[in-house]
Amino acid sequence: MVAALVFIALVVAVIGSLGAPLITAVAQDYGLSLTAAQWTLTIALLSGAVATPLLGRLGSARRRRKVVLATLATVTAGSVATVVPAPFAVLLAGRAAQGAGLGLTALMMATARRHLGDRAPGTIAMLSVASTAGIGVGYPAAGLLAQVGGVRAAYLLGVVITAAALVTAIAALPRDSADAPAGETVDWFGALLLSLGLVAVLVVTSQSGLWTGRPLLAGLVLAAGLALLACWVVVELRVPRPLVDPAALRHPAVAAANLVMGVSGIAMYLLFTLITRYVQTPPQSGYGYGLTEVEAGLVLVPFSVLGFVAGRVVPRLRQRVGPFALLAAGGVVVVAACVLFAVTRTSGVAWPIVAMGVLGFGVGGFSAAMPQAILAVTPAEETAAAMSVNQVVRSVGFSLGSALGGLVLAAYTVPGHFVPTGPGYTTAAWTAAALGVAGIALVAATAPARRRHVPTAAPEGAPSSPSAPRRR
Repeated sequence: MVAALVFIALVVAVIGSLGAPLITAVAQDYGLSLTAAQWTLTIALLSGAVATPLLGRLGSARRRRKVVLATLATVTAGSVATVVPAPFAVLLAGRAAQGAGLGLTALMMATARRHLGDRAPGTIAMLSVASTAGIGVGYPAAGLLAQVGGVRAAYLLGVVITAAALVTAIAALPRDSADAPAGETVDWFGALLLSLGLVAVLVVTSQSGLWTGRPLLAGLVLAAGLALLACWVVVELRVPRPLVDPAALRHPAVAAANLVMGVSGIAMYLLFTLITRYVQTPPQSGYGYGLTEVEAGLVLVPFSVLGFVAGRVVPRLRQRVGPFALLAAGGVVVVAACVLFAVTRTSGVAWPIVAMGVLGFGVGGFSAAMPQAILAVTPAEETAAAMSVNQVVRSVGFSLGSALGGLVLAAYTVPGHFVPTGPGYTTAAWTAAALGVAGIALVAATAPARRRHVPTAAPEGAPSSPSAPRRR
């Protein structure tokens, strides 16, 4: 079961990021601009952000297997849609269906917590790592397939692995528990408000060109998205069965973890996109190494490998070191990666690769510690809902990081030139380092509030402890 849960989480992470290395190939194959082709990645992230909290609430222990299988079937159907000869709109619809699978990681965590006993914490840590470090797993293969057989050959990888994930889930996931708490009615109005708010925020943050070309419109869309999210919070406080329990989100440890995730997520993905873009820049620009898509994909291998190494190491430290101390340690490693890229990237292609590996170790350690911080104070029956919110916060942070990187580099791009000047990367790297330091500072600043709330959590299906958040 452990292998099956990690494999499914890894597959949905690969599928969600599959559009990134194929943007240029899609633009060429469909005769589109790069901005239009970018939607093959953006629409999957949007779909995942909308589906994640909904799946977290739908996937109660009594119907979790059904929800997982139905979602994987949808992802598989979407994968098929990406390879059939059809207009670009069909490809986008397929990518949207694939993105729905990003919400499954929280359900894998809930399954592990219910069925794996003492092995649950380590498995949950690996699931969190897989959902992040797994981003780089599919890049080399997708780039190679696109180079050899075109876009549809690359997307065929998605068909194969999603079908394998569906078969794995059918064979390995436990049956739904008849003795588990009954599934709750979904707050559909709250789901609509949350979806609209997230779509507005993610669209405007993922399109960095909108901020440089039409900043007023970008600001208005962002304000509208934030207003919808504020309305969603008000609604959730009033309905008897909210989509996400506000009492759980207000707990100091949960609120601190999500805040740290948001800020640190911006720093992580900002540096990730910087290194990926830098190594592909032609040397004629005065910097960069002109790597092909396949070679750039191989640069990401250390990110994933060291991320999984950290995911194995961190759970073994949980008895001696608290989760927030581990979060701070992960933040320190991320800051070190930012500084390393800022000061050594011109010394040879090996140094950006080293920085990517250091970043992977920091992100892996951070991702492994995050579930410990949240689930320690979360009733087991709220596992899927609580972790789904954290996944959404992570997605928003990653989107903001990508947009911020684009804005900084755009500010250093001379009119009429395609690539920014070298100092733009230095400024962006130090910006990522500053955000990483801010994340560490948030961990330290929230320590007193966390100490006043001693966390305990009950097994799934059992009453939560008095100190755990309760549904109103």
